Parts: sequence; structure tokens; C-alpha cells
Amino acid sequence: MGRHLGDSRRVALLSTEKVGRIVRECLEEGVAVEIDGLGIFQPSGQGECEFVPHTQPQVFIAYVEEDLEAALRLYDGLAKHGMSPWIDKKKLLPGQNWARAIERAIQRADFVVCCFSRRAQGKRGGFQTELRHALEAARRLPLDRVYLIPIRLEPCEVPALISNEIQYVDMFPSWNRGFRKIVQAIRGQIKREAREDS
Repeated sequence: MGRHLGDSRRVALLSTEKVGRIVRECLEEGVAVEIDGLGIFQPSGQGECEFVPHTQPQVFIAYVEEDLEAALRLYDGLAKHGMSPWIDKKKLLPGQNWARAIERAIQRADFVVCCFSRRAQGKRGGFQTELRHALEAARRLPLDRVYLIPIRLEPCEVPALISNEIQYVDMFPSWNRGFRKIVQAIRGQIKREAREDS
């Protein structure tokens, strides 16, 4: 048993060294390296680098494949408003364990936006799993903390488990009005937390 633990530590150390080497090589080539949920290592000149931590709110976007276009529109809008959105199509790497990466992204997220539509209503699979992870993460937060932001992409039902407790946002008939409400909810929560911390 002791030998096995030693081997595990050695594998973890080698893995850490390999990651460090990859980051170093990229920086030497003048390429910035983003570590999702943490920050960016970027070249700062004369062989040195700097680390810029993420300070933007991390926003996970849950959606069904059929609503990818709307989810990407949301992703682009949030990024333009100074947030750090997370969506599988942009963040998952080849060979990455997508189920674990998504669960971690939800756990790290400051906010989760769930995109509901008629296509999402009865669909089984990843979207339902993401909803369950988000609801579990929300249970660990204060009741009045904005975390889960359900949106309706079109007229459809939102599961009672969510709609009975959390206000949703309609992205129709005006996408822009709905999007402004999402941004207001996120920025409002950030301001409340800043006041509480001071």
C-alpha cells in the first residue's frame, strides 16, 4: 500500500512537471497560456512572464445541442460584457474527460445559465446532468444568492423544481432585453458580495 501511494505521488509530480514544461515552452514562443478558472500566464518581455488572475465572473452555460447557436450567442455576449463564460464547444480539449470537466466547471462557476427550450424539455443526457450538478452546487450557497439563472429561449415549460423557486428570464420576444436582465442579475450579485465583504 505504501509503495502504491509513493508511485501515485511520483506520477502526479511527473504530470505537474510536464504541465510546467508545456507552459514554459509556450511562453518562450511568445504564446500566452490560459488555465481555465485560474488565470493567464503571458510573456512580459526579456524572457519573463506574468500571471494575470481571472477576476471576471465565471459563467457556465448549460444547453442542449439543438440550441447551440443561441448558447454561442449568449457566450459571445457575456464575454463582450467582461465575463468569463464557459461552454463545452469552446473550452473542452481533445481527449479531455468531458463529464468530469463539465462537473468541475459548474463547481467553479460563479453563475450557471440554463437555456430552456421545447427541444430541451424532455431530452435526456448531458443537459439534465448539468442541471443536477448546478442544483447541487446551488444547495451549498445562501438562499438569496443569485447563482442559477434559468432562461427560456422560446415559450416552453421550465421544470417546477426550478420555476417554483427561481425567477427565469425570457429571451423572447426581445433577446437584448433578456440579455440585459442576465447581465444585471450577475452584476447585481457581484455588487452585493462586494458590499458584504467591505
